[in-house]
Amino acid sequence: MASQQSQALTDMYRDWTGRMGTGTMQLPEIRAMFEGWGDLATEPEDMEYAEINLGGVRCLRAMEKGLDDKMRVLLCFHGGGFVCGSVDSHRKMFAHIAKKMGCKAAIVDYDRTPDNRHPGILNQCVAAYADLLAKGYKPEHIAFIGDSAGGNLSISVLVLAKLLGYPMPAATIPLSPWLDMEPTAETMQTKADVDAFVEPDAVRFMASMYLDAGQDPSGPLASPLYADLSGLPPMLIQVGGHEALLGDSERLEANARKAGVDVTLQVFPEMQHVFQLMAGKAPEADEAIDKIVAWAKPALGL
Repeated sequence: MASQQSQALTDMYRDWTGRMGTGTMQLPEIRAMFEGWGDLATEPEDMEYAEINLGGVRCLRAMEKGLDDKMRVLLCFHGGGFVCGSVDSHRKMFAHIAKKMGCKAAIVDYDRTPDNRHPGILNQCVAAYADLLAKGYKPEHIAFIGDSAGGNLSISVLVLAKLLGYPMPAATIPLSPWLDMEPTAETMQTKADVDAFVEPDAVRFMASMYLDAGQDPSGPLASPLYADLSGLPPMLIQVGGHEALLGDSERLEANARKAGVDVTLQVFPEMQHVFQLMAGKAPEADEAIDKIVAWAKPALGL
C-alpha cells in the first residue's frame, strides 16, 4: 500500500489537472505551477551548486561539499513535457541521487519548447555530453538520467550520439519516461482511473508544442520507442505502477532486450509519475533512489 507521505504527489497532480482543465491558464502560469515539483523533496544537506557551461548550454552543477568526485558525473535531463520544468524544479531530486552516488550532477538547462522545437533540445543535450568528453571525462565515468521528457532524452541523446560517432556512456537511467509522441500504449486507457496526472490529450498537446508541423511523431529521435537501440549502454528504467505511461517503459524494456541491451525495469506499485521527486519525504522515493544508486555505482566504478 502506498505511504501516506506519497499522497502529496497525487494531491498536487489532481490540483494541477483541475486547474489546467479550465482551459484558462496561459503558458507562463503553467510553467510557474510546475515549479511546485521542487517543493516535494527535502533539501539535501551539505550540497553546493554552481552554474557551468557545457557545449554552450547553461547547466547547474550539484556536488557534495568536499567531494573527491573522481571525475564521475551524472548528466541530468529534467522533465516537464519539454515545455515546463527546470533545473530549479528538479535540483533537489538530482542532488539527492548524486549525493548518495558519491559523484557530481550536471543538470542541463536546455531551452524549452515552443521556442526551441525538435531537434533543438536534443542537439543541446548532445552538445553538453560532447563537451564533457572534450573536458576529459571518460565515457565509462558518465551516466545519463532523466525523468518524463527527460527520460526521453536519456534515450534519444544516446541514439543521436551514436549516429554522430560519440562513445556511449556507462549507463542510462530513464525515470517514468515519455517515449511516444502519439500516446499509443494500452496503459493510457487501462491506467486512466488511477493516474492522477498524465492523460492522452495532455500528451498530444505537449507533442504539438515539441514538434513542428510536418515532423513525424514516430521519428526515432522524437519517439525513441521506434529507434534502433543496439549498442546502447546498460539501462535502468523506473516507473510507477499507476502511471498511464507504464506501457512506454514496458515497451522500452522489450525493445532494448531485443536489441541486446542490458536492461532492468523496476515498477513501483501504486506510484505516480516521477514519484522520485519526493526524495527525503516519501519512503517509496527513497527506496527508488537507493535502487538507482545500488545499480549505477558499479557501472561508474564507484
